[in-house]
Amino acid sequence: MPDPLTFFAQRPEHADAVSALTREAPSRDLLSGLLRTVRLRGGGAVHLAPSPPFAIEFGETTAMVHIFERGGCELHITGQGEPRIVHEGEIVLLPRPRRHTIVSGSAEVIRGPERRDLVASDDHVGTPRWLAGSFAVDAPSGGQMLAELPAAIVMTGVADRSLTWLDVSSRLLLEEIASPGQGSAVMISRILDLMFIRIIRAWASRPDADPGWMSGATDPQIGNALGEIRAHPSRQWTVATLAKIANLSRSAFAQRFTERIGHTPAAYISQLRLEIAADHLRSTRDPVNLIAADVGYRSNAAFTRAFSRRYGITPKQWRTRTDAAIG
Repeated sequence: MPDPLTFFAQRPEHADAVSALTREAPSRDLLSGLLRTVRLRGGGAVHLAPSPPFAIEFGETTAMVHIFERGGCELHITGQGEPRIVHEGEIVLLPRPRRHTIVSGSAEVIRGPERRDLVASDDHVGTPRWLAGSFAVDAPSGGQMLAELPAAIVMTGVADRSLTWLDVSSRLLLEEIASPGQGSAVMISRILDLMFIRIIRAWASRPDADPGWMSGATDPQIGNALGEIRAHPSRQWTVATLAKIANLSRSAFAQRFTERIGHTPAAYISQLRLEIAADHLRSTRDPVNLIAADVGYRSNAAFTRAFSRRYGITPKQWRTRTDAAIG
């Protein structure tokens, strides 16, 4: 059998066919489309083993993941009431920026992570140890989409066979942190991306997942309807049409959609159209009236009113503000 890379290099029409197959039915992979819209990207990662007692605070500018390898700590999230005890083998994902503190013992001072907290070859056996990684969200509308997720998602890797991938990802991450080389920054970013997606996918598949677009994406029937809505936001969708796509009666579809998404179909479609428009205002130079038509608004005035109600500023102001932030 010929080497695949050589084969495709010699027969570019086959490589084009492979690319076409990956784009054949984007609506079937709703989660990928949603995450592309969010434009999440992994940042940096550190391996921590601070000496107790400590109270290490992480800021509110990035999303974070903490993978606890050893020992137990308390997790304090600002505005979330009582702290949570996290144990060895647990993963804590904070999918949107939120100030939080990891505590062990009775520390007198809350501080940020420091160089002395990094894992050393002689760290004590009883010292809590964990991996901490950060994420950035590039799209302004991404924060709105992530806002539907819980403040913290906690998963127990050692007890969940669906998370066996975590061991491999963690070892790769540790290797890049301990022995950085050419390309390590990109490797760390990609591994963190993988962790975020796998954690979200595993959480969204649980029966106790909160209503939202993530849990809806994993529902085989509601997910089909969501995919069609995202692929064609300008269509004048009706419950009857969407119910047919989901292979459900209108009443069963409306009830199930609201339970899984947390919004009625009409409310979700209105919200989605504005999120797509906000992203297009940032990423393109298309005229506002063209963007309004692309997401299903028949008049620029109606679009401006709806956009202003949702985001507190007009579409033109949104574009100006995001241009300034990028610049």
